[in-house]
Amino acid sequence: MTQSQTAGAPDDTIGRDWMKLLAPYRKASLSRSLFEIAITVVPLMLLWAGAAAALSVSYWLTFLLLIPAAFFLVRLFIIQHDCGHGAFFQTPKANDWTGRILGVFTCTPYDVWRRSHAIHHATSGNLDKRGVGDIDTLTITEYQALSRWHQFTYRLYRHPFIMFAIGPAYLFLVEQRLPTGMMLQGWRPWLSAMATNVGIALFAAAMIWLVGWKTFLMVHVPLVALAASIGVWMFYIQHQFEDTYWAEGHEWSHQAAALHGSSHYDLPAALSWVTGYIGIHHVHHLYSRIPFYRLPHVLHAYPELADVRRVTLWQSFKYARLRLWDQAAQRLVPINKVSGRPA
Repeated sequence: MTQSQTAGAPDDTIGRDWMKLLAPYRKASLSRSLFEIAITVVPLMLLWAGAAAALSVSYWLTFLLLIPAAFFLVRLFIIQHDCGHGAFFQTPKANDWTGRILGVFTCTPYDVWRRSHAIHHATSGNLDKRGVGDIDTLTITEYQALSRWHQFTYRLYRHPFIMFAIGPAYLFLVEQRLPTGMMLQGWRPWLSAMATNVGIALFAAAMIWLVGWKTFLMVHVPLVALAASIGVWMFYIQHQFEDTYWAEGHEWSHQAAALHGSSHYDLPAALSWVTGYIGIHHVHHLYSRIPFYRLPHVLHAYPELADVRRVTLWQSFKYARLRLWDQAAQRLVPINKVSGRPA
């Protein structure tokens, strides 16, 4: 039995032509897309202003306001994400220019990210094509073959504090200022990264002129850092859960990777909404051209998808300790369950 036939997806989801079944949900609505931008940007602006005003009262109050603001910034990133898939508007030009503008506020160079994310979708769950747009994941055999120093660096990289606190802030505030991974791929990645940097600098200058440098730094930097941590956690749990899917290239298939290697992160309704329903990630990987606001409609029409690789909020916390792929057991396992060297 191949991995695409293993437990975890109901039998009536296997072998169906999901591309055909989901195609009717792909069409974007201009009015709905503009509405989604408005109900994301306006609360974000109001929360930013409230956090700045709260500095005169207490920084703890500011921080409390930054938490919902960070979720709305994540939602803004999901809109940019949909633009990168050509899903948010019906024309490529509208998607691309909206994505580029939003990249200034999400600190993400749109064209660089779009290319690496396309590779992620084309290779997710493929053991032979790891390394672009994903979280580094080693098999037990690969880990045991490393030197002690490289085992230590891998454990450090996969430590929850690094993975969800230090790493995300570094990624969005520092690493993405350059077209990392694409520096030798021509001028387009450089143009995307540098244009985004110029936009960020202009935005920062305008805000510093408006509210002062101290207020801007005390509000905006922690806002971006919080949003980065939330976003990386969401991305992590969408693929790094116990019975996820990894297969060697000759056994890999797009549909198996989508249904088995992407979770249905079944969040409470408010969290699901504010994160742009991206928790319905298995459907997104099945058909990435579906706008995020139509993903719940798919689950309503095809309820058999609701239990495929379903992960609840409470269950998800234990998955932060899963760091190695056990090819024999076909599951992710904690690193402390594995010896440093082969038995």
